[in-house]
Amino acid sequence: MKAFQESVLALSGGVGGAKLALGLADAVAPGQLHVLANTGDDFRHLGLHISPDIDTLLYTLSGKSNQVLGWGLAGETWGVMEALEKLQGETWFRLGDNDLATHLWRTAQLAEGVSLPQVTNALAQQLGISSRIHPMCEELVSTTVHSEGRDLPFQHYFVREQCEPKVTGFSFEGIADASPNADVMALLADDGFSTIVICPSNPFVSIDPILQIPRMWTTLRDSKAPLVLVSPIVSGMAIKGPAAKMMLELGVPVTALGVAQHYCELYPGLLDYFVIDESDATLSNDIAALGVKVAIAPTVMKTRDDKQRLARFILDLVG
Repeated sequence: MKAFQESVLALSGGVGGAKLALGLADAVAPGQLHVLANTGDDFRHLGLHISPDIDTLLYTLSGKSNQVLGWGLAGETWGVMEALEKLQGETWFRLGDNDLATHLWRTAQLAEGVSLPQVTNALAQQLGISSRIHPMCEELVSTTVHSEGRDLPFQHYFVREQCEPKVTGFSFEGIADASPNADVMALLADDGFSTIVICPSNPFVSIDPILQIPRMWTTLRDSKAPLVLVSPIVSGMAIKGPAAKMMLELGVPVTALGVAQHYCELYPGLLDYFVIDESDATLSNDIAALGVKVAIAPTVMKTRDDKQRLARFILDLVG
């Protein structure tokens, strides 16, 4: 099947977004996919700089991801974690032996003054990835989950406490002083993308951190490229992660319409197309009333063919 020849920009968080990113990478010509990745859940752990969403994209696009766990590397071993546990060290954030090599190398490079975008590009090249993965910014932005009576760093909420605390809101420490990724901004200024896609990632903790970097969402809105968002909510459920639970606790309708309302209220004029699953077709008129064009397609991606099919649907939609 003929590859799409023009450049595409995808905004993505971790596992859910990476699925569509892989489909897009298959659908476009080599080097034509650019992924703007959330780094709001980056943090330091055991003295290492961990970039969970970037690593999920790296491992997924290189074909090395662990399909059983849904995160990390295939064929992973856990010798370091087992030894650390015997020393009564912190093992709540599981880092496989091979995955640790990524974090050790990244941390060492950053300590030598290499920028996060440069480090990420080098990792992608070493893994044989032709697509470009761009961190949303170079500065450290930290997602805080506000819960009843306490504030939690995102990974403590997500991993250590397994998303159990009830959320009341989110904030992104350091975001006001962050600068959007320079390479992506330059490409947007030159109308370098034919299509912009917001992958089906968590609106609150994966996509909002990207869009809320100063000048980011308005630059995307003003781009000539049509912007397509794929709903992460299907039939009232999140395909992956705690998005539906968060929406319920925040009083947001746990529907594709609730997702559309979130984006249209916070980022007016940003969305051109909103892709919903066939099971949510009855919501199309209400979503269209928000001023967004609605497209209906199978959006649940269980196989690589599913990912490629949805990617081609999006590219044909705007093509």
